[in-house]
Amino acid sequence: MITDAGNSAETAEEIHPVDQHAGRKHGFWAGRSGLVVAGILAAIGTYLTAGILAMDVPEGAKAPGPTFFPTLIVIAIFVLAVLLVVQTLRKPEHVVEAAAEHRFHTDWKSLGLVFGSFLAFALLLVPVGWLISAAMLFWGVSRALGSKRPLFDLGLSLVFASCIQVAFGAGLGLNLPGGILEGIYG
Repeated sequence: MITDAGNSAETAEEIHPVDQHAGRKHGFWAGRSGLVVAGILAAIGTYLTAGILAMDVPEGAKAPGPTFFPTLIVIAIFVLAVLLVVQTLRKPEHVVEAAAEHRFHTDWKSLGLVFGSFLAFALLLVPVGWLISAAMLFWGVSRALGSKRPLFDLGLSLVFASCIQVAFGAGLGLNLPGGILEGIYG
């Protein structure tokens, strides 16, 4: 088929492509990926609730007791999940049609550093103790997030881990693993 300008219909279509997705309606889930995160939060909250209910509380436990803070955390998790569901249903995210134009980047180095720090923390917690393993975790995460001051981060990590140690020991009466420093402050 030849148009008035002398171009074939195929050539005109190549110059001005027809949007094949025009008028296409999106399903319910379009722009509502936040519901998945809310579901994950609800699952974590349910798991923690089961752990709280199965917790062995000693008869002579002082008020507020060992289930108080975990209960506060579970309540906060469920409140956040409900708020996320309400926000996602009321205002879904804008769906970008031309996703091929956007290029996404994953910072594998940072992700690996955070994962490695957490794995080292989990493996070293009992033999090395809370203070050193938590300081290593906090330092590794700060480096992964882009901090350029390693000595400052190390000092701040030690102070932060020490504050948590004191809060658990003095404030809650719970002992975190001492590890190799057991005789010094344990």
